[in-house]
This record gives sequence, C-alpha cells and structure tokens, in this order.
Amino acid sequence: MESTGTNTAPGPGAAAPDLDLVTVPARQGLEAVDIIRRAAGRSGPVGPVLHDGSGDTLGFLVPPGTADAWDLPGSACTQTDGRGMRFGDAVSPTAGATGWLLPPEAVGPVTDPDVLRAALGEAARLIEAADNCR
Repeated sequence: MESTGTNTAPGPGAAAPDLDLVTVPARQGLEAVDIIRRAAGRSGPVGPVLHDGSGDTLGFLVPPGTADAWDLPGSACTQTDGRGMRFGDAVSPTAGATGWLLPPEAVGPVTDPDVLRAALGEAARLIEAADNCR
C-alpha cells in the first residue's frame, strides 16, 4: 500500500476519520514502536497508538483501506469507520481504561502500513530470539 505522507489524524477533540486499526500483542507492539522510532528518518514516523486497559494489546492507527489487504499472522486489522473514536479527548487513562500510548497530537500522521508490517515482523523475530535464549 502506498503512503501519501499526509497527516490524516484530525486536531484535538475532532471526530476520527475512517481509519483502520491494526491490533497486536502489547510486547510485539512496543518493540515495533521502538523499531519505527529508531528508523523514523528512513521509513517514516510512528503514528497514534492505543493501548487497552488490561495492557494486553496495542492498536496502531493506519490509513483507511489497510484492512482490505492486511494478512500478517498474529495481528488483526479492522475498519473503524470513525466509530466513537475522538482525538485529543483522552486524558491519562485510569486503571483498566483504554487510552493513548502515543496520542495523535504528539505524533502526527497515522503509521504507514508497510513500515508497520516490517517493524512487526522484526519485532516478532527479536522476541523469538530473546525467548530462545532463556
């Protein structure tokens, strides 16, 4: 999928556009955030990232249409169709609440799906290698 490089995240308090959401296990997602941030100059920045209240999963906002071709094992991509999401409204989440790990106003554009796919693959390999060293 091509990235337009434009910021599709609206300003604070604005309703979310029709974005897709890639969800992954938290450990893999946190590794992917680090990988993308380290390579940001070469591959593009990480966009807004949600975490669930239990800390089990992270959700990366990606451009609309990503869900149509997403097929990375261990992850899921769903269309949000803007359902109930609002940017800039999330304050520090309370225990058990879903909130922003990286809020839109702090990071800007959504994550490029190709960059995310590569980072998630690298994260999975790093986790597997670390787990096999025990």
